[in-house]
Amino acid sequence: MTVQAVKLPILRMPYPVRVNPYLLALREETETWAREMGMLDGGERPSHRRAIWTLSQFHDMAVDQLTAWALPDASLADLRLNHRFNLWALAWDDHFASAFKRTGDLAGAQAFTARLHAFLQQEPGARLPEPTNAVERGMADLQQRLFPPRLTHWRHGLNRALAKYIDAGVQELANSRAGRVPDLIEYSQFRRESFAAYTAPYSVELSTGARIPEKIRHSRTVRALLDAFMDYMGLANDIASYQREVHDEHDVNNLVMVLETSLGITAQEAMHAAADLVTARLRHFEHLTQSELPQLIQRAGVNRRERIELKVWLRGARSFLSGLHAWYTGAPRYAPADGPFPGQRTSTASVPAGKRYPSAS
Repeated sequence: MTVQAVKLPILRMPYPVRVNPYLLALREETETWAREMGMLDGGERPSHRRAIWTLSQFHDMAVDQLTAWALPDASLADLRLNHRFNLWALAWDDHFASAFKRTGDLAGAQAFTARLHAFLQQEPGARLPEPTNAVERGMADLQQRLFPPRLTHWRHGLNRALAKYIDAGVQELANSRAGRVPDLIEYSQFRRESFAAYTAPYSVELSTGARIPEKIRHSRTVRALLDAFMDYMGLANDIASYQREVHDEHDVNNLVMVLETSLGITAQEAMHAAADLVTARLRHFEHLTQSELPQLIQRAGVNRRERIELKVWLRGARSFLSGLHAWYTGAPRYAPADGPFPGQRTSTASVPAGKRYPSAS
């Protein structure tokens, strides 16, 4: 079965989308930072910098909508910071695919990644290398914005997550060069790294101002809850980006291909199996929050203030998932060249602030 013949299922999403009230303000400035970093071309003055996106490609990504949907409770300042991080992550992804995945340049990818590690500084005042491209320039700028005292623990965790993200790109390229489709069990863990899912809990925390209480943060229940939360993001993305990754980029690091190879089934059967797995991870997230977490809170003696904070964080996590789902099913970035996938919404651009986005059942 060809890639084009595979039909996408509609994934279940029980949480409604809420829209950040600062979406319009974010939209007005969304091109500015990308141009300053050299990620976006089409400016009034010619530049010697090699851009990653054309203006039409940039608009097709709808990153302002992604940020506003995923982080509806963020202040304008925190929304801007997360938005720039989202832009940077997509810039890294598209640059890495163009410069290294499509050319098979593993040595170049390793050198590029080694340089990026030097930008992931843990302490303020650390001297950064001189940026040589848009990805490095964006990371250097982000690092300068991550040093307010209130973000100390957040910055450390985010940089550790980013290190996993960029290292995973090299492993993905090595897999593709060798024609090695990852094993299913291996892949589920690896996808959290390659999707930058480990950054998501920190984005939720920044958006809501709430943290998971220290008394339960390292418990089995909370670790399982975070795993399910992160799994939904990356594995659902594999379904939405199947044609882009497998057909356009000839990538083997995709859940549908992993299932097709591991189970010896057709691509369409693998697509349905992938949807079942994504739904199962979301249901496990729901089970943990509704059944196991209340018991853990009781046993651990979590006080009223901490319970309220946890409730706020969970609300933000649900919004993060529903915002990603809306973006996957609406952004032109994920639509094939000949039109939307069967069952895919053609646009989510008209969702106004304060309105609810209809969920697939």
